[in-house]
Amino acid sequence: MSLKDNIGMVKEELTSEEKFFEKAVVTEKFVKKYKNAMIGSVVVIALFVAGNIIYDVNKEHTLQEANAALLTLKTNPQDTAALKNLQSLSPELHDVWLYSQAVVSKNVKDLQKLEASKALLINDLATYEEAQNLQDKEKLQAYAEKQGAIYKDLAQIQVAIILMNEGKIKEAHSKLKMISIDSPLATVAKALMHYGVK
Repeated sequence: MSLKDNIGMVKEELTSEEKFFEKAVVTEKFVKKYKNAMIGSVVVIALFVAGNIIYDVNKEHTLQEANAALLTLKTNPQDTAALKNLQSLSPELHDVWLYSQAVVSKNVKDLQKLEASKALLINDLATYEEAQNLQDKEKLQAYAEKQGAIYKDLAQIQVAIILMNEGKIKEAHSKLKMISIDSPLATVAKALMHYGVK
């Protein structure tokens, strides 16, 4: 190798070392400039992760306590302490429990209270059960006309049966005709129209 080649190699090594040190200095300046923001970001992420873990642990604990209260109520439905505990831990599960008990006992007053429930479907089911237990055709009809009613067609059939029992056959038939042919109760409605008249 010639002296000229050696000098070229040394120059190349020096420029690469210069670039390395230059990048190190730039990185050090960047770290010094944004040190607080970087530390803050790490702290925020750590707090977020810790908060999520604490939330999940608390939620699991609450769920276990609510299930224990529900099991206590299952063995002793008269346990008011367990009922209050369930209400404070899980209002939706509390309403589901009250609904199940009201349906079994046909307690219209409890069903009326549950019409304002925030639990999924409970207010709809309680409204239907109340009208059905009272055999109130106006309430059944109002329920059947409600948007998104779960037992809409069943309520229509019950209204028609009440009307048939009152001797209002034409009115009953008009109610039965409102049931869609796609409904699972369409065959029941058809049978009532043909065989329900005496």
